[in-house]
Amino acid sequence: MEATARVLVVDDDPDVLVAARLLLKKHFGEVVAQPDPERLPELIESERFDAILLDMNFTTGADSGGEGLRWLERILEIDSNAVVVLMTAYGDVDTAVETIKRGASDFVLKPWENQKLVATVHAAVRLSASRREVRRLETRQKALVQGMEPAVSEMIGQCDGMRRVNTLIGKAAPTDANVLVLGANGTGKELVAREVHRRSRRSEEPFITVDLGAISETLFESELFGHARGAFTDAHKDRIGRFQIASGGTLFLDEIGNLPMHLQGKLLSVLEQREVLPVGSNEPIPIDVRLISATNQPLQRMVADGTFREDLLYRINTVEVQLPPLAERGDDVALLLEHFLERYTRKYGMTRKRVSAAALAHLEAYGWPGNVRELSHAVERALILSDGDTLGPADFLLERPDGSESANELGLEDYNLDQVEKAVVRRVLVKHDGNVSRAARELGITRTSLYRRMSKYGL
Repeated sequence: MEATARVLVVDDDPDVLVAARLLLKKHFGEVVAQPDPERLPELIESERFDAILLDMNFTTGADSGGEGLRWLERILEIDSNAVVVLMTAYGDVDTAVETIKRGASDFVLKPWENQKLVATVHAAVRLSASRREVRRLETRQKALVQGMEPAVSEMIGQCDGMRRVNTLIGKAAPTDANVLVLGANGTGKELVAREVHRRSRRSEEPFITVDLGAISETLFESELFGHARGAFTDAHKDRIGRFQIASGGTLFLDEIGNLPMHLQGKLLSVLEQREVLPVGSNEPIPIDVRLISATNQPLQRMVADGTFREDLLYRINTVEVQLPPLAERGDDVALLLEHFLERYTRKYGMTRKRVSAAALAHLEAYGWPGNVRELSHAVERALILSDGDTLGPADFLLERPDGSESANELGLEDYNLDQVEKAVVRRVLVKHDGNVSRAARELGITRTSLYRRMSKYGL
């Protein structure tokens, strides 16, 4: 730790700077000497220092220590975790107490005793490392809370395809083998990843998800590998990457097929070397993660086309899990329907509603282009917007592949005008997520007229 530590010494006396640098460079990685305190904001914002030695008096004849205390406050405004040791030739107990109260970690009298100064800086460097570790643990804890998984499995399905999936999960989970989950959008790829983690030896450690399709190329390395202070503009603090947060646990890389070729090489290097190099740092950090990746892209075809690295594909798919689309899962639609009814009834504190036989037949005959995710949204919507105790076909707003209304149009058995108007108003409100202004605009009526109809139909 001390061998790579960076120490900043700020003093307007060139003799003090030379003496401090000659002494401290024997014990620490780098010692930066700076005579001008006005450079402090720039230095602290652009670089990381493990300890800062700061003189308390810079103006000729000054001995109050006020300048040093003001610069201490400025440093801590920029970086509240900075570790600062104040130095002065005019020291007393009151001054020492005041520096500690203002946020300094220690106080050194000049001329110093070499052994004591080195020991003081060693302690400051260790304190800096401890604060970084606290920040790392806090970041990890936040990620743990955000990635908290269900206490029990939500893998639901009895069709042959889902039985094969469960068999693969059971075999792969206890190992540390990398897993690649393939399937269309909405089939439950993240659910499979969480189930692998839940059944693994790492189940008590973090499960961290990263949507590679949502990360810009410029932030990829910072997000996954972290960065050091000053690595680029606005990098005011060290950042811990997702690989470090997930170390000891599982890292789930969703949409890995969207990763550009030049970033695929960097990911492969990390997986092979099992260490990350934060942006702007020269200190590799070892990592221990179980990798699960997912995509809806045809990776084998992408390898043939030269848009996905074959060596990376081999690295990530020790075990490959293919999820079937919901349209091929037969009776699983009824099982999932019951699961989502229970979930959303509990979520919204509603009375449980039954599903008519016609509605179930309607759902089982539907093609589900959005897969399980679409079914989940359809059930949630139906429970919120339906009026009666029974959900019928018209309560499930499904779409054709071209985005138009479902084949049974409004799902009405007759053309009673009130029923037609109620169905139209309900669907337009759903289309606009309850936004009355937009719904009224599409219906060609005023907001007041729409509110009157909503009241009339109990919408």
